[in-house]
Amino acid sequence: QVQLVESGGDLVQPGGSLRLSCGASGSIFSISFMGWYRQAPGKERELVALVTSGGSTRYADSVKGRFTISRDNAKNTVYLLMNSLKPEDTAEYYCNVGGTTKFSTFDSWGQGTQVTVSS
Repeated sequence: QVQLVESGGDLVQPGGSLRLSCGASGSIFSISFMGWYRQAPGKERELVALVTSGGSTRYADSVKGRFTISRDNAKNTVYLLMNSLKPEDTAEYYCNVGGTTKFSTFDSWGQGTQVTVSS
């Protein structure tokens, strides 16, 4: 079993910054990708950013130039630095990590952390 623990969500004013963290623990053999999704009330969950084991990154168009995803392989942790936050960034943010254990593959989700952008 692989568990994810997220942190960093908060209430922030427009134009502000936040950094989300997500640590993975358990019987991890390798990690293929680490990413962040978000879901606003009444909307579908959407990909925000993703980083692969090779370091390739992918961002939603709406966050390009404002958000940066990074990972610490030694700590099995992924970060999302969010700058120039806008009210439309308000959502529950979920961490998603995929990889392998000794015996199988895994695709795990975190419990979510709330980001609210409001004055």
